[in-house]
Amino acid sequence: MFTIVAGTGYTGLRVLERLPAADAVGLSRSPVETSRVCHLCDFDTLEMLPLELPDRYRVLYTCPPGGEDDDRLRRFLALLLPAPVRFVYISTTGVYGDCKGAVVTEESPVNPGNRMSKPRVTAERLLMQWAEENGCELIVLRSPGIYGPGRLGVERLEAGDAYLNEADAHPGNRIHVDDLATCCLAALSEEAPAGVYNVGDGDHRSATQFAEEVARQAGLRAPRTISWAEAQKVFSPMRLAFLSASRVVDTTKMRGVLGVNPRTPEEGIRDSFS
Repeated sequence: MFTIVAGTGYTGLRVLERLPAADAVGLSRSPVETSRVCHLCDFDTLEMLPLELPDRYRVLYTCPPGGEDDDRLRRFLALLLPAPVRFVYISTTGVYGDCKGAVVTEESPVNPGNRMSKPRVTAERLLMQWAEENGCELIVLRSPGIYGPGRLGVERLEAGDAYLNEADAHPGNRIHVDDLATCCLAALSEEAPAGVYNVGDGDHRSATQFAEEVARQAGLRAPRTISWAEAQKVFSPMRLAFLSASRVVDTTKMRGVLGVNPRTPEEGIRDSFS
């Protein structure tokens, strides 16, 4: 089925390049290096799509929210006439908020605790209503932190930046970008039931432990660690907010229904370097 990848950034471009070239097109705000068809468009001022929509098609939407009410998404949805058969949206596990280290499943209530997560909840609810009104199958992929080539924090390690000591660190959740792309492809398939899916590698080591493994594979010195009290003096408010929220994201549904078994952090870091 014809596929539109709206947003061809770090994840979207990988999905686009794994789809059949004749049956997929990308929409991008900035130029990208790819052999695939990719139209430039500004999602914040878009008044018409740069292509004619077929009767049956599907959409992968990877764009970040455009404001608290996500006017960017609202504008895009208004142009989808006819509506797609299937719409896949990449959200965030941040919608669960701070759960004090508790396990969260797709049935757990959302409780976004910061300005980055709240618009995602708005977008999810907007899409659920729009999909129901338009007879469109909706899949929401709630993703944790995405890592991969160029996104391992090597520069931070080389600069000697501090990390929380393990006694103060919380469980982490993350996924390699190519595994997230695999989740997107599985979700685009008509065989995948509509609904919400948590995605992640199922490995909940802390950000400090992850950095230690990156340093080991990169041949760098282990990261310098500090206490939470010290971190409050030197970390940015955004980093403190991120580190203070704690949850363990259950990905049983992803593995059982989407059939995706992500690589381990050791494998993902190794693949990112290679």
